[in-house]
Amino acid sequence: MSAASGVTAPVRRKLRVGVLVTAITTVLTLICCVGGAGAFLLTELGGDQKDGVLAGLTCDPAYQVNLTGDMPRFTEYGEGQLRNAAVIIKVGQDMKVPARGWVIALATAMQESALRNLANSTIPASLALPHEGVGADHDSLGLFQQRPGWGSVEQRMTPSYAARKFYEKMIKVRNWQQRPLTVVAQRVQVSAFPDAYAKHEDLAGRIVDALAGGAARTVEIAGKAVCDAAAGARIAASGWTAPLPGGVVSGFRTAQRPSHNGVDLAADKRTPIHVASAGRVLVARCDPDRSGRRDCDRDGWPGKGGCGWFVDVLHAGGYITRYCHMIERPRVTPGQLVEAGEVIGLSGTSGNSSGPHLHFEVHIDSDRSSRGAINPVPFMRERGAPVDGTA
Repeated sequence: MSAASGVTAPVRRKLRVGVLVTAITTVLTLICCVGGAGAFLLTELGGDQKDGVLAGLTCDPAYQVNLTGDMPRFTEYGEGQLRNAAVIIKVGQDMKVPARGWVIALATAMQESALRNLANSTIPASLALPHEGVGADHDSLGLFQQRPGWGSVEQRMTPSYAARKFYEKMIKVRNWQQRPLTVVAQRVQVSAFPDAYAKHEDLAGRIVDALAGGAARTVEIAGKAVCDAAAGARIAASGWTAPLPGGVVSGFRTAQRPSHNGVDLAADKRTPIHVASAGRVLVARCDPDRSGRRDCDRDGWPGKGGCGWFVDVLHAGGYITRYCHMIERPRVTPGQLVEAGEVIGLSGTSGNSSGPHLHFEVHIDSDRSSRGAINPVPFMRERGAPVDGTA
C-alpha cells in the first residue's frame, strides 16, 4: 500500500521531540493496496546531514574501538572530535555498558560541546589544561559540560573521566535502554533545553557504527549483544525496532507496483504493531477511501482505496513512519509522545487491502507525501531492525 490517497493535510505546526530484499511477487494478488498521500510539510525536528561515511556496514559485537587508528570521515566533525567520540565509546566498552548507552552518551556530548573538550573562560585553571575550545556556560567543563559536583577541574577536563561519570549516572535511570534518548540524557544532564539531544541520535548511531563495528545495530538479548535482531519490544542501540516480526510480502516501488511507497509485512489479524522509534504521533485516524467513505471498522478490498485505520509518527531527524490497515481505531492519538516498541495498534485489512498485513512506510525530511518515501528495507536493516524476516 502506498501512502493513503485520502490523507488530508492537518494544520501545519512545529513539532518538537525532545541498504535488501526482493518482493515475493507471488503474493501480490493476495495483498494489494495502492494510493498516494497529499503533500504535507512539517518543520523539521532538526538533525545532522546524512552524508557521513558509514563504516558499520557489517556488525561485529566483539569489535573494540581503536583510539589511535585512522578515523572515519564525517562532514559534521573533524578528526579530533571523532577521537573524543572514540574515547566515549571505549569507556562504555570497558564498563560493559550496552551499545545503546554509547549512542546516548555521544548524542549528549554532541549537544553539550560538539564533541570538543571545552575549557571555561571563568575558570582559569581549565585554561591551563589541554583543551579544544573555550566555553562560558556557568562553571561547566569538558565534553559533557559537567559542573563542580561531577569532579575537580582536572577530572572534568579528562574525557575518559567525564564519560565514565556520565555512564555511572545514566545506568541508574530506570529502563534507560527502552526510553527515548532525550529523556535519558535529560535525567543525567538536567539541561535547560531537554529536547535538544534528540536531533543528534541518528548521527550518533552512525558514528558508533563507524567506530565500533556496526554496534548501533545490536540489541541486548539475555545479556549479549546480538546483531540485526531488534523487533517489537527489543530496541536496537540505534533506537529502532521492527514494528512486527513478519517478512516482506510486497516490496517498495516494484516494477509491478511502481507507486507502492512502502512494504507490506506479513501479519495475522490482531498482531500487535510496535512503533519503530520514539517520536510524536502526527496522525491516527480512518483514511477515507476513493468514494470518500470512512468505514474502517470492516475489512477492505482491492480497489477500495485508502490506508484504513492508520498512524503516522514523526521521529528525531525528520523521519516519519506510517502504519496502515489496522483492524480497529489506533491506540494512540495525535500529539502523543510514544516510546520505541510501544504498541500503537493491531494489524488488520481495513482500506485498500485483500488480506491481513501491515503496510509500513518510512519518509525523510519530515515529508509525508510520496516524495519523501524511501525503501524501508535498507533503512531498517542499517538500524539493526530488519523488516524482511531475517532477524
